[in-house]
Amino acid sequence: MEHIRFGSTGLQVSRLCLGTMTFGLQCDEATSFAILETAARAGVTFIDTADVYPLGGTLDDVGRTEAIIGKWLRGRREQFIIATKCSGKVGAAAWQQGTSRKHVMDAIDGSLRRLGTDYVDLYQVHHFDPNTPTDETLQAFDAVVRSGKARYIGCSNYPAWRLGRALGRSEVLGVAKFASVQPRYNLLFRQIERELLPLCEEEKLAVMPYNPLAGGLLTGKHKRSAAPPPGTRFTLGKAAKMYTERYWHDREFDAIEAIAELSRQAGIEMTTLAVAWTLAHPAITSAIIGASRPEQLAASLAAAEMKLDPGLKTKLDELTHEFRMGDAPR
Repeated sequence: MEHIRFGSTGLQVSRLCLGTMTFGLQCDEATSFAILETAARAGVTFIDTADVYPLGGTLDDVGRTEAIIGKWLRGRREQFIIATKCSGKVGAAAWQQGTSRKHVMDAIDGSLRRLGTDYVDLYQVHHFDPNTPTDETLQAFDAVVRSGKARYIGCSNYPAWRLGRALGRSEVLGVAKFASVQPRYNLLFRQIERELLPLCEEEKLAVMPYNPLAGGLLTGKHKRSAAPPPGTRFTLGKAAKMYTERYWHDREFDAIEAIAELSRQAGIEMTTLAVAWTLAHPAITSAIIGASRPEQLAASLAAAEMKLDPGLKTKLDELTHEFRMGDAPR
């Protein structure tokens, strides 16, 4: 597994990062351990999680994913780069969410306790908190770094303008700057190519996109003529509505059918092709892959060893160009 520099930092991370939001709901502990072992054997040394995981769970479930990872990590913490996130709602109290200084300081301690470690390598804002001033968020994350509880900080789900403002405010305040961005990015969602990725290249930020398989649609296993099968993200608790609204539309299925034909002609599994396409953008540092069963990882892992043919990439770019321009009217 190739390792690559993490933005402008001196950190090296694997080209694929294991996403873990299935752990604890879609996957029991034993299956989660098997997925972690499979990824580790393939050379994946970068693991991403969040305090609100597992995906689709309730307040009774939050933190379960981190606890599973922490149990698996015992005795081998230094072999892996661990990233987690905060800002989602993790308790019934009004202050148990967001990026206020109080919640950030409470959240990092909770994550460290569950992960069984005294620091994380990357601590990220999961979603922007409109109720907390940007300066307070940045100063809180700076305090986490200064305390030694995180080595680097980053953000997820930030549009380019908000990221640019955060970087500028960090410079003015003289506090730790975001070293990375974790956006949604795949063949069916390419809007970040217009502003966010150019900004990241200019500022030398690491980019670790999630959803490279569009919730599983880009595996080719879903059909528009059939209802989403149980156990998938399109039927999973409170996540089902979000994923259905993102991807379950005729426009996306039209593209998937065309991508499947290109995949067949090239003799490349559709999953491998989708992940390889994501990695082929020069701004991408590490793509986040995931699974609900260990055997599902093989096709995604294969993408790390593949150099996508430029001609095939061009065809994929042209085929999915409309997804670069934004959402079409429904």
